[in-house]
This record gives sequence, C-alpha cells and structure tokens, in this order.
Amino acid sequence: MRDAVTSVIKNYDVTGRYLDRNAIDQLKSYFDTGMVRVMAAAAINANAAGLVKQAGLRLFAELPELIRPGGNAYTTRRYAACLRDMDYYLRYATYALVAGNTDVLDERVLQGLRETYNSLSVPIGPTVVGISILQELVRAEVAQAGIEPGAWVDQPFEHLKRELSEQDI
Repeated sequence: MRDAVTSVIKNYDVTGRYLDRNAIDQLKSYFDTGMVRVMAAAAINANAAGLVKQAGLRLFAELPELIRPGGNAYTTRRYAACLRDMDYYLRYATYALVAGNTDVLDERVLQGLRETYNSLSVPIGPTVVGISILQELVRAEVAQAGIEPGAWVDQPFEHLKRELSEQDI
C-alpha cells in the first residue's frame, strides 16, 4: 500500500526529476492534515459498527426492494453479506483516508469486488448508494469529533463511487 509521500516520490523517481514546487506543496498538504487524518480515523474506528448499522438501515429504508423476496439482501445471509461489505468499504476507506492515497482501494477492494459482484450478479447501484450514505455518516462523525471534515474525508468514498460507477458490473 502506498501513501501520499511514496506516491509523490515514485512519480518523480520514474521520470528522473527532482521534487519541484508542486511536489513539495503536495507533501506539505499531506503533512499539514496528518494529525486530523489520524484523529478522524480514531473517531471512525470508535463507532465503525454503529456507522455500518446506521448506513444499512438507511440504505434499506431508501431501497426497501433489496430486503423483499427476490431482492439482493433478502435472507439473513445476504443481508449480513451486505453489511459485511459496507464494513469493508468503511475500513478500507479509513485506510485510504489516513494514507492520503486511494491505491489501497484499487488493490484490496475494487479489483476483487468486480470479480465477486460479476459472479454473483450483484447490482452496483445500491452499492454506490450505500457508499454515499457511509460518506455522509463519516463526515458527520468526524465533525462531531470536533474535526473539520475537508475534501480528504470525501476522497476515498468519491474514488470508490467513481470507480464502481464507471464499471459495467
């Protein structure tokens, strides 16, 4: 898993360039938000189970057809699998939030998710809705912890939604 620092250095190393003003600004921005990223992760971790439960309740309230007979979250096993997946999204989004880099999402979530969802015929629309709900809840949790939720909070969730929405799963 790469973080913002290793990504900047790798990009400059590949092209054989010294770090320029843009690279320094990227690194400075990452380090300036480092403590709040860690504090945000702590706030998320402290209430991860509650965030996932609340996201699930909201998702199924917005899309009740998912839990009706024939829906993709119908039966206890499928319902539990949906909540498990939401927990994965939250955990890996938290890793990406701390790292300031979304590579972990590509490597550990999106590649395997595409294959799994294709084989199970899982619709992607409700997944994106669930991730959006998680994003809203995380922003509120971070704000409640006294941390101003900047764009760095949204970055992992936006990446997940964008990558999943662009895929024909």
